[in-house]
Amino acid sequence: MENIEITWQEVNSLEKDSYVLIDIRDESAVSYGMLPGAIHIPEEQLTTENDKISKEKKVIFYCTKGIFSKEKAEEFQKDGIQAYSLQGGYMGWLLSRMKETEKSEEHSAEEIEKSIRKKFHKQLFSKFAKAVRDYELVQEGDKIAVCISGGKDSMLMAKLFQELHRHNKVKFDLVFLVMDPGYSEANRQVIENNAKRMNIPITVFESDIFEAVYEIEKSPCYLCARMRRGHLYNKAKELGCNKIALGHHYDDVIETILMGMLYGAQVQTMMPKLHSTNFEGMELIRPMYYIREDDIKHWRDYNDLHFIQCACRFTDTCTTCRPDGSSVSKRMEVKNLIAEMKKTNPFVESNIFKSVENVNLSTVIAYKQNGEKHHFLENYE
Repeated sequence: MENIEITWQEVNSLEKDSYVLIDIRDESAVSYGMLPGAIHIPEEQLTTENDKISKEKKVIFYCTKGIFSKEKAEEFQKDGIQAYSLQGGYMGWLLSRMKETEKSEEHSAEEIEKSIRKKFHKQLFSKFAKAVRDYELVQEGDKIAVCISGGKDSMLMAKLFQELHRHNKVKFDLVFLVMDPGYSEANRQVIENNAKRMNIPITVFESDIFEAVYEIEKSPCYLCARMRRGHLYNKAKELGCNKIALGHHYDDVIETILMGMLYGAQVQTMMPKLHSTNFEGMELIRPMYYIREDDIKHWRDYNDLHFIQCACRFTDTCTTCRPDGSSVSKRMEVKNLIAEMKKTNPFVESNIFKSVENVNLSTVIAYKQNGEKHHFLENYE
């Protein structure tokens, strides 16, 4: 059997038409970025009969860390395919790329800011400012902790807040807050390098959340999310903030509405702002409420930016290369369902979004308010 692993430098030395580069991660991971020139074929759909696979060309697979792609390369080599696994996977490429381009990107923060003001002003900043106005998310004297996870959404949110702060007539302060819940050294380095490149002055604090939830079998992601939010509220309050801002966007909102109906048997939405029940005086805001995910991706790719997915312990061990029926894959199911419905109804997304603004209580069997359930028979005569 041939040597299984190949480095990115070796890939670059190959003739362009002599190989095919295949990303075998799931759709959720791929949405955060791919290697240049790669095509996406999820691992579960990959067979030797695929029309992209040829015995005449080298086939180079990659996943998050290069673990499952190595298994796939071994499997294909047994069938006579010139198959290889990219050493270190997507994360390995990302780290090496950052080292190579560090010196040449001294002015990239200015270019990124210019793209927000010019090319993507209508799609990004205008919608950001509209959500801030419509839902009254920012008031005079606010001190807002902009919570950065390291992904495309929160990083863009930080830049949009900087732009708003630069032009807004209302005076408010910002803290760009990054919680390290137990990142690997590589993941933390990616976050710090991107923040430096984008001129975002981050404040990093550490916690042991990944360690606490790693051994939990049932709903570790749910518990992790709750613990993260609690730590963010606590640190933000300690820093004198009265609000935390999260980077959820329009697509998150409509997917959450459908997920609640299909998997939770309830009608609810992701609110643009809400008061904390455990941290008095603190509020959570979502200023990217109107921004479409595709526009975020276009901005990311236009500026040649590459971000981490979620950088949790499961990602570090390449677990996210293989969907396991968790909330991540359920969200992808709903995302795909919406995309399918959009083919026959171009207004389906806006209809889902508006549906929770047009709830007719006289046609609802029961509803909850402040934790108390009310039934239509209470007022039925």
